[in-house]
Amino acid sequence: MNQNEKENLIDGSSGGARLEEILSSGLTALSIPFTDKTLQAFRQYYTLLEEKNRQMNLTAINGEEETARLHFLDCAAILSLLPSGDLSVLDVGSGAGFPGLVLKLLRPDLSLTLLDSQKKRVLFQEDVCDALGLQDVSCLALRAEEAPAVMRESFDVVVSRAVARLNILSELCLPFVRPGGLFLSMKGPAAAEELKECHRAFRLLGGGNASLLSRPVPGLDAGRLVVRVEKAAPTPPKYPRRFSQIKKQPL
Repeated sequence: MNQNEKENLIDGSSGGARLEEILSSGLTALSIPFTDKTLQAFRQYYTLLEEKNRQMNLTAINGEEETARLHFLDCAAILSLLPSGDLSVLDVGSGAGFPGLVLKLLRPDLSLTLLDSQKKRVLFQEDVCDALGLQDVSCLALRAEEAPAVMRESFDVVVSRAVARLNILSELCLPFVRPGGLFLSMKGPAAAEELKECHRAFRLLGGGNASLLSRPVPGLDAGRLVVRVEKAAPTPPKYPRRFSQIKKQPL
């Protein structure tokens, strides 16, 4: 989340409210069911994040209120976009686990894979999963364009948050989505402009209907923008290309 999004916090929205109080109120507003155990898990996640952030730069967001709103509730806001039933979900560029681990805490039935190019981030993800006893989660230190063929078109939903411009990100993510599945890209204020650039890319990569959605984030002036892309057909084998080529010549 960039500085502009951080500044969208409502002044005085929660005073000195604790993380659990902000989450309880926010999840209720989003109509997301939770238990005391869920809140305890988020508290553990927050504690681990704060401790590790003193050693390495996982996130510029810190403190209970900012973490609760700008990380946890921001990620929770897209939960309603996930289909019901058993789902395999891939989080590309997962960083400190956003949005993947938040979605997993709120929907424990998800089969989750976290993919990030930096080993230190993946080690942190593994620490969180171990501490919280999360099951059916895989944490992989890989670049998306170098992932093994077995991962290709094997996920019902691929999510990504604040990783790259959409015309680059789509080539990294859509090859992982099975036909009939979804790609959900969490974007900032430039989402509409980015989406306009991607019609050709979606067509070449097997993408179908694409739409820009806004999801409310409790306690924030502005909601979270999400680009939702349906996977209509298999992605041609030549995609994704090498990252240097993707970056130099986006589709």
